[in-house]
Amino acid sequence: MGKEIKRRRKAKGWTQEHLAQLVDLTPRSIMYIENRGQHTSLNAFYKLVTLLDISVDEFFYPDKSDGENERRKHIERLLNGMDEKELTIMETVAEGIEKSRTGAE
Repeated sequence: MGKEIKRRRKAKGWTQEHLAQLVDLTPRSIMYIENRGQHTSLNAFYKLVTLLDISVDEFFYPDKSDGENERRKHIERLLNGMDEKELTIMETVAEGIEKSRTGAE
């Protein structure tokens, strides 16, 4: 979990200090969470995963991770890196695929 927190924090361009301020922890605590897998309070955990858009399913239900789930996670990571214009394009593509499946126009 710490590696994912670190990856998402860096993707947002945030320092450990900035993230620590947002979740009311010390920068050292963030470092320990990211690098040593240290656990934190439920409240801080919730703030971290919410701010960093991390799905906790893979951590609570590890036996559900199969190939399809990995593909969905990969697509989600790609989507998380897109701006609003790019997301609008992806939404239109997904809606087009859905319409072609149902035969709707």
